[in-house]
Amino acid sequence: MSKFKQSRVRQFVFSLYMSGFMSLLMSGIITLINMGLVPGFLNRWLAAFVVAWAVAFPLVMFIAPMAGRLADWTVARFSGASSASERRQPD
Repeated sequence: MSKFKQSRVRQFVFSLYMSGFMSLLMSGIITLINMGLVPGFLNRWLAAFVVAWAVAFPLVMFIAPMAGRLADWTVARFSGASSASERRQPD
């Protein structure tokens, strides 16, 4: 597998895991805050998780590269990087 293809596959798998874990945790916490531990909690949590993951996965695929570039730019700016090539501007 070429390095480029491997990088794209890694980005896809990372986005899948990251969006899944974040959706599971956030939907669980928000459902718990809104409902409490009542009968039907797990069913409501699962329904909220499915919707959240369906929205989060494409967003992570789109936003993760931009967030990475912004993080690189921020770290370079505050670490005192001196050359223009080290200070990439966010897109």
